[in-house]
Amino acid sequence: MRPFIAFALAVLLAFPAALAAPTNAPTPGYVRVRLVTSVGAIILSLDAKRAPKTTANFLNYVDDGRLDGTTFYRAARSKRAQGFGFIQGGVDTDARRVILPAVPLEPTNVTGIRHLDATVSMARRAYPNSATGNFVLTVGPAPRLDAAGSYLGYAAFGHVVGGMDVVKRILAVPTGGGSDEMKGQMILRPVRILTARRLDGVAKPTGRPKPWLLIPRK
Repeated sequence: MRPFIAFALAVLLAFPAALAAPTNAPTPGYVRVRLVTSVGAIILSLDAKRAPKTTANFLNYVDDGRLDGTTFYRAARSKRAQGFGFIQGGVDTDARRVILPAVPLEPTNVTGIRHLDATVSMARRAYPNSATGNFVLTVGPAPRLDAAGSYLGYAAFGHVVGGMDVVKRILAVPTGGGSDEMKGQMILRPVRILTARRLDGVAKPTGRPKPWLLIPRK
């Protein structure tokens, strides 16, 4: 009788673990990425189904290691709602890392991914189809980044699913400098992105040159 009880107990103990295991499994159509920063880790879930081009572009930078050693360099705090805004990070203006083609814009009115709280979105220049290796993470909704009428907005392509406390911590750091729309928003002591690694699937490096490993930035 005792062997049976021991077996039954082992099954009961293992059953909850079996139920919990799928929570760590990847969600079909999404790819998770972990950003390890100097102030903590942030986990992103990228929507490869609704924003495939934007997600693929971001994963190119991740899989190549192009985001390793970069920074979060901008913290744009809302003037209307305290604690809201966004942080911006990535390759900044480091041309040694930006040798991948710019990604075509996937606007929110096409993807259906709105700029809500904890949204991941690509930064770009003043014209469409210019995003490369810079991105933003929102704190609170940012509808002004959504497409509206002739305004194409920015490409949202996922959400923060872990480490929002880290995102908020970065948003609150001292800022200054900058010009035009970035005036007063540059992080005085940029927060380092130590590593960026995908958690789902297999890394697919582009095989393109990595000049930043050979040529120090001046």
